[in-house]
Amino acid sequence: MGTIRKIVEGVQFPMLTLVAGHSGTYRRVTGINVVESNDLIMFCRPNELVVTTGINLDADEDSLEQLVKQAYAKKVAGFIINTGPFIPDIPEAVISFANQNDFPIFQMPWNYRIADLLKTTFQFIANHHQELSIEEKVLFNLLFHYKQNANAMKDQLAQLGFPQGRELAIITCTTVGTQASIDRYEVLVQFAFQNHYQRFLKLKHKNYLIFLIDKTQINTPNIPFSKIVEEIYEKITLKNGYLDIIIGKGNYHKELENVRKSYDESLTVIHLAQLHNNRFLYKYKEIGAYKIIMAVQNQSLMKSFSHDILGQLYHYDDVHNTDYVPFLRIFLEENGSTSRISERQFIHRNTVLYKIKKIEWLLDMDLSNPFTKTNLYIAFLIEDVLTHQ
Repeated sequence: MGTIRKIVEGVQFPMLTLVAGHSGTYRRVTGINVVESNDLIMFCRPNELVVTTGINLDADEDSLEQLVKQAYAKKVAGFIINTGPFIPDIPEAVISFANQNDFPIFQMPWNYRIADLLKTTFQFIANHHQELSIEEKVLFNLLFHYKQNANAMKDQLAQLGFPQGRELAIITCTTVGTQASIDRYEVLVQFAFQNHYQRFLKLKHKNYLIFLIDKTQINTPNIPFSKIVEEIYEKITLKNGYLDIIIGKGNYHKELENVRKSYDESLTVIHLAQLHNNRFLYKYKEIGAYKIIMAVQNQSLMKSFSHDILGQLYHYDDVHNTDYVPFLRIFLEENGSTSRISERQFIHRNTVLYKIKKIEWLLDMDLSNPFTKTNLYIAFLIEDVLTHQ
């Protein structure tokens, strides 16, 4: 993957000096754009480099600062300032903003031609496009063909920045609904993860975006994974008016053969989050009692437990065409709050109370008893696991 770091470390760009935003060198570079006025920043795309000579900018320092801030808001990879007759020096306000926001700023002397910079950048992007394909192939083989490639996998991952012995995990993203494509969110999700992780491998497989991450390469260890996901969800909801993406993370594993297990764990999180319409379920280690239930080998025992508790209610619903089973699930999800159940079901509070009493009579149980609630909740968990295995 072509990044700012590879531009800094490479020999192809002797004309560029990184003067600010050094912590943002993880940013991916997918293009380059010459922008000479604030009106043209709208044509920039995420992950592009932006170049300016300042020829059409106002003489005051604020105009360049505003251009840099607008470019940052467009999620570009970095900003190149061609210092010379129009921009003699890079203002301190620009340097300060870039350092505060980890936004790479390069200085390019006037004696270098922009045309040469463009040519070199295009070659750089073309070369690293092939590298991206290699990364995708390695991750694909790690997840789906590990046994056939086990001998070479350690060396390949080490060459890509994932040395042996690291704790690795998988993050998977997908959309809800058969018509929604994950492609529309690829840039947004990748940009968020670029801020959080120094390094990752990415694979697009069917309608899934799959990321391999390293526990030691987290840029923001004080920001929990849930916070990163919520920021992504909020941006998508703000943009669409609804949320149609689910993100799940598997556990970390040291053994390469278990990375596929982390992928399966991430899919389990996605499945459970979708099943319960629970946007606050992010990580496999947070799925709680589901882990225990999925590990139980005696399915007959689990079926018997669930049937003993819920069977009578299912039978009553079938005979009388009622909805007490789904109502009971909502009752448990809302912890018995009559007001929240009423709002969620669009029914009067008295109707809620009636249904609660009816279920208590049918099951011969006290729904206010914590032990009863626990058994009912476990019965539904078992049902979910057995139905979707």
